[in-house]
Amino acid sequence: MIGDLDISGVFLPTLLVLMGITYVLYLGVHGLLTRIHFYRLVWHRALFNVGLYALLLGAVDSLSRYLMT
Repeated sequence: MIGDLDISGVFLPTLLVLMGITYVLYLGVHGLLTRIHFYRLVWHRALFNVGLYALLLGAVDSLSRYLMT
């Protein structure tokens, strides 16, 4: 991770910012999956949502590391 981010004098952990970005991305993907009725194929919806969020968080973290180097 990059460290802390300074936003108008308030230091925020990078993971917190990445989690916020991931949540916004997750809401879009979740809405799309709901609209196309993908959840009919999923056995345990809550477990799938946690896995989807973790996958997106890993992707956002990897992307942020790639862009910062």
